[in-house]
Amino acid sequence: MNPMRNDWDVLVIGGGAAGMMAAIAAAEQGAKVCLLEPNSRLGKKLNITGKGRCNLTNNCSVQELMANIPCNGKFLYSAFSQMDSGDTISFFEGLGVPLKTERGNRVYPVSDRSFDVSAALERRLKALGVIWIRKRAESLLLESGAVKGAGGEGETWPARAVIVATGGLSYPLTGSTGDGYRMAEAAGHTIVPTRGSLIPLETEGGDCQRMQGLSLRNVSLTVWEEGKKLYTDFGEMLFTHFGVSGPLVLSASAHMRQFGKKRYRLEIDLKPALDEGALDRRLLSDFSKYANSDFGNALGDLLPRKMISVVIDRSGISPREKVHDITREQRRTLLELLKHFTVDVRGPRPVEEAIITSGGVKVGEVNPSTMESKRTAGLYFAGEVLDVDAYTGGFNLQIAWSTGYVAGQHAAFAAMSE
Repeated sequence: MNPMRNDWDVLVIGGGAAGMMAAIAAAEQGAKVCLLEPNSRLGKKLNITGKGRCNLTNNCSVQELMANIPCNGKFLYSAFSQMDSGDTISFFEGLGVPLKTERGNRVYPVSDRSFDVSAALERRLKALGVIWIRKRAESLLLESGAVKGAGGEGETWPARAVIVATGGLSYPLTGSTGDGYRMAEAAGHTIVPTRGSLIPLETEGGDCQRMQGLSLRNVSLTVWEEGKKLYTDFGEMLFTHFGVSGPLVLSASAHMRQFGKKRYRLEIDLKPALDEGALDRRLLSDFSKYANSDFGNALGDLLPRKMISVVIDRSGISPREKVHDITREQRRTLLELLKHFTVDVRGPRPVEEAIITSGGVKVGEVNPSTMESKRTAGLYFAGEVLDVDAYTGGFNLQIAWSTGYVAGQHAAFAAMSE
């Protein structure tokens, strides 16, 4: 098969999760498909998801999928109806990737290796005769309100249909550079301003920096938006040189959608397994054990070492005060601090550090049943380039699989019926 031929039915721009699925779906309809991806590997971002384990979907209903998409979830109803998480599980197991469902209905390969997922997709692409060209598309070929292919690096790739699956702006080293937004804009589309979602947070003051490198496990995190409780979850988080990160924080950040307009505060329950009565009894037990010690030396059984000086400073109790001299009111203050350790958020880290980009091609300008542009005939979109993003748990990859599948199928139908 000549990779330089120019009679492509479908040209897919971007070799990530959505792009690979789109190319497979189109080729399975018998279309001649070309995949443009300049990276040395396909699925580069896919390979780092889920800490390299690849949380490839969430084993739940279409309604639950939509409930985990805070922005434009209804737009995806048709795509999820055409390929839901059950279909995704069947698809990958059919490619020889055994899957398992873990806590929170998160689905992973049994091997815990994301490379097994990308390798299976690559094998399927080859088996279907999809041609991968390692070139970067820089612009669309547009003519009389229709797309006729793409151009870049001094070459053109004519095609009857084009699928833009270039990702967002997060993780630019994986190839997400925003090219798709520029192409969509040139084709008459509105680009909703982009920002990071599932992103680490910068915090006010220096307390988090003092605890840099400390990972907290089994804590509860609540997000407050100017006095209104926004979100609560349980799990693991990390203090860093700029503020906070880790799974809990990334999930929480997806709910914090009005930075610059509203202020956010995080509240950490350091002892969620203990109610206030049980925690007070625990404090009394520790205080009895360390009754003749300085307060500064009495918290080692209760808190991680890196946190002790911060908690002491916030408590207002002198580190040199003898434990047996601490009053009931002081003990109450300490208890409140342990159950409600607050952190004021300054804002998100740069979008390049986000797992997912929020914003992108305005969904009102895309047909939800086919993923075809309402502005330019023959142009389709899939994945993160669209203004849809979800919470953690496999939902964002399900968006990629579903929109890629729908775009690929319908692009092939349209191209081959010309």
